[in-house]
Amino acid sequence: MSGPRRQESRDAITVEISYAVASGCAVAALLFLVVASPALFLDLGRGAESALFTCATLLAAAGFIMRAVTLLIRLRRAQDASADPR
Repeated sequence: MSGPRRQESRDAITVEISYAVASGCAVAALLFLVVASPALFLDLGRGAESALFTCATLLAAAGFIMRAVTLLIRLRRAQDASADPR
């Protein structure tokens, strides 16, 4: 009887990981657009555009990592709490 339960658990973990990645991508895209939008819509110099795109890329990467890691840590804590029958 533990077979289907374990498959159910693996499926839940897969869904949570997929959500963490998709959510991280959405946060990264939003951060990139917010920071890079002046370079996209205004006539800035080449140096300013380059700096904005660099900052936007770095901030987007950091936002993705923070969102994905936060969700995966929350998943791990929830699993530990459900496995501990106190």
